Amino acid sequence: MFLKRLTLPQLLSNSCSKFKNNLSLNFVQSGRRTYQDFYNEVFSISNYLIASGIQKGDKVAILSANMPNWGITQFAIAQIGAIAVPILPGFNTPEIQNILEHSEAKIIFVSKLLYKWVADIKTDFLEQKVLMNTFARIPEGHPVEEIDKLENDIPLNNFTPLPEIQVEEEDTASIIYTSGTTGFSKGVELTHRNLVWDAHQCSTIQSISTEDRFLSILPLAHTYENTLGLLLPVMFGAQIYYLDRVPTPKLLVPAMQKIRPTVMLSVPLIIEKIYKTQVLPKFTSSPLMKALYNFAPTRKLFNWLAGKKLMQTFGGKIIFFGIGGSKLDPTVERFLQEAKFPYAIGYGLTETSPMAAGSAPHATFLQGVGPVMEGVEIKIHEPDQTGQGEIWIKGPNVMKGYYKKPQLTQEVLSDDGWFKTGDLGSFDKKGRLSIRGRIKTMILGASGENIYPEEIESIINNFRFVNESLVVESKGKLVAMVHFNMEELEKQYQKLKNQAGNYKTAINDYLEEQKKELFEYVNSRVNNFSKLQLVMVQHEPFEKTPTHKIKRFLYNNINIK
Repeated sequence: MFLKRLTLPQLLSNSCSKFKNNLSLNFVQSGRRTYQDFYNEVFSISNYLIASGIQKGDKVAILSANMPNWGITQFAIAQIGAIAVPILPGFNTPEIQNILEHSEAKIIFVSKLLYKWVADIKTDFLEQKVLMNTFARIPEGHPVEEIDKLENDIPLNNFTPLPEIQVEEEDTASIIYTSGTTGFSKGVELTHRNLVWDAHQCSTIQSISTEDRFLSILPLAHTYENTLGLLLPVMFGAQIYYLDRVPTPKLLVPAMQKIRPTVMLSVPLIIEKIYKTQVLPKFTSSPLMKALYNFAPTRKLFNWLAGKKLMQTFGGKIIFFGIGGSKLDPTVERFLQEAKFPYAIGYGLTETSPMAAGSAPHATFLQGVGPVMEGVEIKIHEPDQTGQGEIWIKGPNVMKGYYKKPQLTQEVLSDDGWFKTGDLGSFDKKGRLSIRGRIKTMILGASGENIYPEEIESIINNFRFVNESLVVESKGKLVAMVHFNMEELEKQYQKLKNQAGNYKTAINDYLEEQKKELFEYVNSRVNNFSKLQLVMVQHEPFEKTPTHKIKRFLYNNINIK
């Protein structure tokens, strides 16, 4: 490790000195901020925080879309030994209120589009709101509709020497509130050492240089994007680019053409959507094309050709497309492999800062993660006869604990430092990790068999017209709740039949046909004890966490006849 001390201030100082003339954090659309400029702005915001009464150990919240000022603020908070409280943009007002109260945050930096969620929030601790976009103080009670009128009034050229503040490796750097699918958020305390060490170790999987260009599209409040998409590139003097609006496909494609990124981080949802909406329809547009695509040799050729086009869409320079956050659909992963697209799989949790295992693009294997990251220990606790059991992790990346929740911390951290992930997994003969699912979501079959709903859901989600699904157990039956893409289903129906009479009734009949076909499709692909007994239509999208995972706890008590 080339840093004297594993802290964010040391990381910032080292990088901004070593790479001071390199481009640092900028918008795709504009900006020529160098690492020296970056350092100066961090220094100025640190001075502002001190002038506002923020001391070492105080909490400062960040609720913002991705932008250069996000990273500037995080490093400014760390520079004076304060603690950042990143809040995922998907949280609603009551959840944000709870986080601000629980963390005792004194200041919140908030971006324009998210200000409406905090405009009326007051707590016993919150003293000030700052507009992230322009670093402008937001007056108490400022109307939401006038937020655009605020102009910068916090100087970005304040180079007053900062007071001597000793920031230690074991000091808390961030408290990150997870968007749990089990119903409540926990504040994960990550130290400076946790974050800086994990960022550096990620470079043992994929080396980063000053020539790399990162395009950041996942929320920076998520540890995955924060560690791998901010701290890692800053550590090695790479360039980071942000979109100035929500990263829709319409904006993303021109941005990729302009920046030609070498590194991007994604969740499965993004690449799965690209495959299902742009790639697959072209290969199933006619019975002949569908037959050819179902034949392995021609499928591989088609996927390889599609991969070349996909690479050009992404700017033609991608060398690392990281995928994490949840399990990747097996059909989509097969496409990426056959397309020769440089995807990589990573595994970790907020509690492990986050990376614990993963593979570079040249070493990926279907439905697996890869080797344990250097310096991390992973063991399978109490494995069954197949070698499968709970994944336990140990290393410098494991969190300090859950903020203000010592009992919960004690439940997941063993006395000798092992973090109990709650994930089920196993190692193959080559020492590569694979994930099976969550212990809490596992369903116990009628004869004591272990049923993993995530595996069944991945099959369901690969069926045409399916947007998403959830497999639950109700009254002893295995039930699939399926949210169909009704728009695509109706388009297909119109192609197939020139329907007269009651159109709505006809569509409903066609939907019933698809349910039956889905039922048979799934049950022909799972083992006997994982077969579905019922398919139910979920008419509305499932309610999700800010990281786009279905809130399973909301659907545990469905009523079936």
